[in-house]
Amino acid sequence: MAPPPLLALRDVRLTFGGKPLFEGVTTWVAKGDKTCLVGRNGSGKSTLLKVLAGEIAPDSGERFVQPGARIAVLPQDPIIIAPTVADYVAQGLLPDERDQMFRVDAVLDAVGIDGSRDPVALSGGEGRRAALARALVGQPDALLLDEPTNHLDLPTILWLEEWLKSYGGALVVISHDRRFLDNVSKQTLWLERGLVRRAEWGFSRFPQWQEEVYAAEEAELARMNTHLRQELHWLSRGVTARRKRNMGRRRALDVLRKERAETKTALLNSARQAALAAESGEISGRLVIEAKDVGKRFGDKLICEGFSTRILRGDRVGLIGPNGAGKTTILKMLTGELEPDSGLVRLGTNLEAAYFDQRRAALDPELSVWDTLTDGRGDNVWVRGRPQHVVGYMKDFLFSEAQARTPVKALSGGERNRLLLAKLLAKPSNLLILDEPTNDLDMDTLDLLEEVLADYDGTLLVVSHDRDFLDRLVTSVIAVEGDGEVMEYAGGYSDYLNQRPTKDDKAAPRPAPKPQAQPKPQSPRNRLSYNEARELDQLPGKMEALSAEIARLEADLADPALYSRDPAKFQKFAARVDAARAELESAEERWLELEAKREEAAGK
Repeated sequence: MAPPPLLALRDVRLTFGGKPLFEGVTTWVAKGDKTCLVGRNGSGKSTLLKVLAGEIAPDSGERFVQPGARIAVLPQDPIIIAPTVADYVAQGLLPDERDQMFRVDAVLDAVGIDGSRDPVALSGGEGRRAALARALVGQPDALLLDEPTNHLDLPTILWLEEWLKSYGGALVVISHDRRFLDNVSKQTLWLERGLVRRAEWGFSRFPQWQEEVYAAEEAELARMNTHLRQELHWLSRGVTARRKRNMGRRRALDVLRKERAETKTALLNSARQAALAAESGEISGRLVIEAKDVGKRFGDKLICEGFSTRILRGDRVGLIGPNGAGKTTILKMLTGELEPDSGLVRLGTNLEAAYFDQRRAALDPELSVWDTLTDGRGDNVWVRGRPQHVVGYMKDFLFSEAQARTPVKALSGGERNRLLLAKLLAKPSNLLILDEPTNDLDMDTLDLLEEVLADYDGTLLVVSHDRDFLDRLVTSVIAVEGDGEVMEYAGGYSDYLNQRPTKDDKAAPRPAPKPQAQPKPQSPRNRLSYNEARELDQLPGKMEALSAEIARLEADLADPALYSRDPAKFQKFAARVDAARAELESAEERWLELEAKREEAAGK
């Protein structure tokens, strides 16, 4: 026998701005249920969660809560007001439990936050962990979590997964993190087009279920099309002779037309996705970034020591690690924004970087969507070298025309991220630097972002805690583990897990080295010859000269009057710039070859 519901909605309807957000919603959550609530950005997931929590009253319908049940909520954007973090977390206890501060200490220890800290000084990830601790501390009967993994690092996400798996109460969770939902959920609520569908299986089956629903709707549309053609044929032949007797059938035809139009519109809306596309800039050199024996520390905190990597054109590199371990510092050193204390970082030639900042600092909250995309100049956005009307470009990113003059501060978190992506992806670049780009994006937009980045012919550096996103996208992972431990692993996140040494491996004493015979002198074949060593010394200057020549030629070719003034000169410059680019790429590849040989000879 199924347990009685802890929370339930019956025939709930809610309007927003005069339009129904959802209606006829009947669903429930029982003890032991672990339900994921999925749907597109803007479909009303967070609002439905607030109705379940009792924070928003529906226009009609009923909400049921089992008497005495304790419900805890983690909002998408928690507001933390308290003297200390511990005081804030203690707000999750009942008044007669406030003497049980050991529970506050225990949950704060689990999420890794010092309870004596001032909430004002918390970062986004720390604030999310504090809010999570507040929701968990009261040992609630039902947990309603809105994007709990946003801004959390991987260790905290993994801890939360294990905690929720053993949690015996009722859970409803909204998240874009597929791996998290796969591991936690047992039921699925799908909110789309104002309706809620329920399935007694977890998120892992949702993509297949979604395709089955869409296929059934397409089949229904085809059936309605056939019926409509038959009715139109009858109408053209018989309505004149049988007008009075058949006006009922005429009215039925009008109803059929309306139903068909609604079904078709619904299908189109379901299929509508953000038309993302990354604008590639000039081709960079083959070598994009090289770091050799890099070291960095801040006071007593060691970020890295002896770290080396070589990133080539087209590589897709993910940076992972706990919050505060130094991912941002590593990223800044790799991109030349921050000097290392020791070692060398060398950037390749002809780099055009575009940067996605998770704090969305590039967005002015007071500007409208229109002015943000056009930089306040006219009504066009330059995309792939061509002007595109701003409204059309907005629609590519799922913004409506009515939102054109909406200020950025009025947008949801997901909408702001889409706007920042729209601004970023219109800019020509050959190096994309993305800092937590997946926060607040719905899964359909995530899928398209992955496709765009997979097709991007430049180089990608991405900081992310989304394991599924990393597995689908990156070619290598730089793991910043903390205490100066930084290592690079081939493949995605799952490959990193398989390759990284375990704690036992790290703790095990190293065996004493066996006596070895003295190595024989290295064969001269493995050393650089005099000419090769001289060539290696000269190549950096040659590459710089070629880069400068290419820049001058490109500036000349950018003159719109050159071709009409001197076509022969234009052709000469165009041919030379192509040849110089080829020479530069050949020089870079030769430099890499000789440098690798030199390192091998040196025993590095």
